[in-house]
Amino acid sequence: MSKVRVLVGTHKGAFVLTSDGKRKEWQVSGPYFAGWEVYHMKGSPADPDRIYASQSSGWSGQVIQRSSDGGKTWAAPGGGVTTDPSGMPHGESNKFVYDASPQTGKPLTTHQWYDGTQHPWEFKRVWHLEPSLADPDTVYAGVEDAALFRSIDGAHTWRELPGLRGHGTGPKWQPGAGGMCLHTIILDPADPERIFIAISAAGAFRTNDGGKTWQPINRGLKSQYLPNPEAEVGHCVHHISMHRLRPGVLFMQKHWDVMRSDDAGDSWQEVSGNLPTDFGFTIDVHAHEPETLYVVPIKSDAEHYPLDGKLRVYRSRTGGNEWEELTRGLPQRDCYVNVLRDAMAVDALDSCGVYFGTTGGQVYASADAGDNWAPIVRDLPAVLSVEVQTLQ
Repeated sequence: MSKVRVLVGTHKGAFVLTSDGKRKEWQVSGPYFAGWEVYHMKGSPADPDRIYASQSSGWSGQVIQRSSDGGKTWAAPGGGVTTDPSGMPHGESNKFVYDASPQTGKPLTTHQWYDGTQHPWEFKRVWHLEPSLADPDTVYAGVEDAALFRSIDGAHTWRELPGLRGHGTGPKWQPGAGGMCLHTIILDPADPERIFIAISAAGAFRTNDGGKTWQPINRGLKSQYLPNPEAEVGHCVHHISMHRLRPGVLFMQKHWDVMRSDDAGDSWQEVSGNLPTDFGFTIDVHAHEPETLYVVPIKSDAEHYPLDGKLRVYRSRTGGNEWEELTRGLPQRDCYVNVLRDAMAVDALDSCGVYFGTTGGQVYASADAGDNWAPIVRDLPAVLSVEVQTLQ
């Protein structure tokens, strides 16, 4: 019988939740790395036992952890961590050193905000880990300040793909409220040379040559807080999702607006439709129905909690514009939690399971594509990320 493994990163440690294909009873393991922020955990599509985790703290810096037994045991591939006076953590698994621009051959040391002030490029943490679709030892990392790194030796060493920051708009990127973080990495299952990424608050970008060169893909996005609302970069993209069978179709939750692209990001159209509010952080796609989407709207960019204190997931079966409210099993009064950008995922079972975690420490699951929900664990630290592995 199939099994499901849910990987939960929280503000104070990581947890692994497991169940059989019925998804009614769950075992909870953890906390791993107790007391540390675990921004993201993700399993390798090429090896069900390989999992990577981003562990960080203000005292000890950034550590990448790796499990080779499905989350039972963990080890930092490079061993211990030291920190130099500039705040840069070191150790074989933590050498995230910004590379030189491929255009100039010189490191990009500053970036310019829209008010004209210059700010140093500074490594803070790894927001997102994306293992290769084919090789368990290859994994990508999106970091703050925004850059893309890759390891080809199981997270022992990391090298920046400098073409992204070296793109001509790089010095003009600026941070969103959560920092200038590269938080979304999508690998095209049909083309290993094509990668999509998103940065808050710079926008979405695409490479068609494995990371050597990049282009902004923000045409159609509008952000009223920018001096030019339709600028090439500067848009606060919160999350992007893709169905593996249609890599040319992308769905985006941005800082206001739910968007859709049918041409691999060359252009975008708004599909917020009848949502009660189109502000939110996460968006995901049904495992078997490429036109079925899920979002969790919250009240506003200042009030990060559900509208009217009612926790509601919205589902569209038409690829956007037409949305239905999903509430059965979710709290419908006095609920003021948030669902962050990496805190929703789906499994690949025949009846698609949908999962999300909240800043209140609950992880909710639906085994019937969103019709009915139940908490599978409560009272964890604030949930930062949720990922799912479907195991045979």
